[in-house]
Amino acid sequence: MNKRIVDHPVLGKLEEQNSFTFEFDGETYKANTGDTIASALLANGVRHLRVQERSTTPRGIYCNIGHCMECRVKVNNMSGYRACLTEVKPGMVIDSGKPEEAPFI
Repeated sequence: MNKRIVDHPVLGKLEEQNSFTFEFDGETYKANTGDTIASALLANGVRHLRVQERSTTPRGIYCNIGHCMECRVKVNNMSGYRACLTEVKPGMVIDSGKPEEAPFI
């Protein structure tokens, strides 16, 4: 499901970008060069990134500027990456769903 904005009311028609695949929770998705993990997941219709440590309620993208840390995910088996600040790379394996440790970024 592609939810990417391709024709913006202010910016106009956006140029086509090079795309590649990455994995999130065992599913394969497409991303564009320069996407953050968060923007690539949003473009693919993914909203749930992790669960809150105490209540286990779903968490997604909240501030999208790196302050709130609600978007923490595991990248290539390393915890604590903020999806809104981390550029997605070809073949990257991203996992969520479990309580994450404090971020190191």
